[in-house]
Amino acid sequence: MEMSTDQKGFTLIELLIVVAIIGIIAAVAVPGLLRARMSGNEASAIGSLRAISSAQVTYSSSCGQNGYVERLEDLVAAPPGDNRGFISADLNANGVVKSGYAVNVSQDSSAMPVADTSKTCNGTNAFSGYFAEAHPVMIGASGQRSFATDTLGAIYFNNPGVTLAPGMADGLVLQQ
Repeated sequence: MEMSTDQKGFTLIELLIVVAIIGIIAAVAVPGLLRARMSGNEASAIGSLRAISSAQVTYSSSCGQNGYVERLEDLVAAPPGDNRGFISADLNANGVVKSGYAVNVSQDSSAMPVADTSKTCNGTNAFSGYFAEAHPVMIGASGQRSFATDTLGAIYFNNPGVTLAPGMADGLVLQQ
């Protein structure tokens, strides 16, 4: 029996080298992809806080007797004669998770009642100040920083991802 020397194909060594090269490329690329994903999640959290701030201003001037709501549910509630609330339905409740961030709205720590449910157009209580925050669900995986805003409209951040409290004692100004 004669062996042919013109066999075509790859040897096991060649295949192992190709697999090793693909593994090295993946090891270099995956951390960059994870950082890009976290950066996108953080941008989404900042966008959510901007939307909340805008919705609060709209509510205050048109419906809340110059007061602000204390829950996301109140911003979703539509005024009579309209089928749309002040904010999109994807931010429909405190604690909602959007792009790896939990988003909440509450009264500012020094807020006073401005109007009760009978005086606002959508039957919610209104207060003199609000506080909104977004923190990563998994620090280091879904995001690295937490963000917050209040009645003044500035966005604050905290690097270790710890939830910011009203007053932003541990926060640094990101945007004004």
